[in-house]
Amino acid sequence: MATNQNNLAETMKKIRNNMSGIKHKILVMSGKGGVGKSTVATNLAAALADEGYKTGILDIDLHGPNVVKMLGLKKKPTVVEEQIIPPEVLPNLKVISMASFLEDDRPVIWRGPLKTSAIYQFLGDVAWGELDFLIIDAPPGTGDESLTIMQTLPDVKPLMVTTPQEVAALDVKRALSFAKSLNKKTLGVVENMSYLKCPKCGEKIKLFGEGAGERLAADFSIPLLGKLPFDPQVVSNADNGKTVITHMRNTELETAYRELVKNILNLLEG
Repeated sequence: MATNQNNLAETMKKIRNNMSGIKHKILVMSGKGGVGKSTVATNLAAALADEGYKTGILDIDLHGPNVVKMLGLKKKPTVVEEQIIPPEVLPNLKVISMASFLEDDRPVIWRGPLKTSAIYQFLGDVAWGELDFLIIDAPPGTGDESLTIMQTLPDVKPLMVTTPQEVAALDVKRALSFAKSLNKKTLGVVENMSYLKCPKCGEKIKLFGEGAGERLAADFSIPLLGKLPFDPQVVSNADNGKTVITHMRNTELETAYRELVKNILNLLEG
C-alpha cells in the first residue's frame, strides 16, 4: 500500500512540474455525444494557434479519438529519453491523442484504472513545454476521463458545448452540476449548430430549436461565449482533416470562432 501511495505521489509531482509551463487549461465537454464537441475543441485550438498563441490539444476520448483525423495529422509522436514529443499539425499547435498510438481501427478495451494511467502519462510524460493554452477534448458524459482531469489539474476550466436543443441542454446541465460538485468554475457555454443560414435568401433556419445556450448560461450564471452556425462544409472538411480556420476563411463560421477566442481571452485575461 505504501509503495502504491509513493508511486502516486511521484506521478502527481511529475504532472505538476510538467503542467507548470501551461498558462490556461480548458476542458471541452458536453455531457452527451452528437453536439460537435470535438469539432469545437479542434477548431478552437486551431483558432488560438492561428492568433499566435502557443497551443496544445490533448484528446482524452480514449475509446473514440477523432482529433487526429479532424486535424489531418499524419506525423506520429516520438519518444526521447522517456519523454513523448508531440507532433505539430499547424504552427503553434501540438497534438496528442490515443489515435496516434493505435493501429488502424483497433479498439481500446480498457477499464477505469488503465484509462486513468494513460491520462497521467499524457499529462506527465508529454513534452508540452511552455504553452498559452492546453485544450483538452473530453469524451461524452462525466466518466473516468473527465473526472481524472478535474481531480488532477486544480486550475483546469470546463467549457461546455451544447446545441440549441433542449435534450442536449439536459445532459449539459448534468455536466455543469458534475463540474460544480468538484469545485470547478465553468468557463462558459458554447452553443454549436445554432442555426443554418439559407444560401439563397440568408434566412436563419433553426435546425435544432433555439435558446438552450442562453438558458444554460442564465441558470448556472455563466457566460454564453459563442453561438456557432451550422455549415455543411464542416462535415466534409473534418473528414479530410481541414479546419474551419485554415480552409473556411472569411466565412460566418470562421468569424464566429474568432469571436469565441476573443470572448475567452477577455474572460481569462481581461
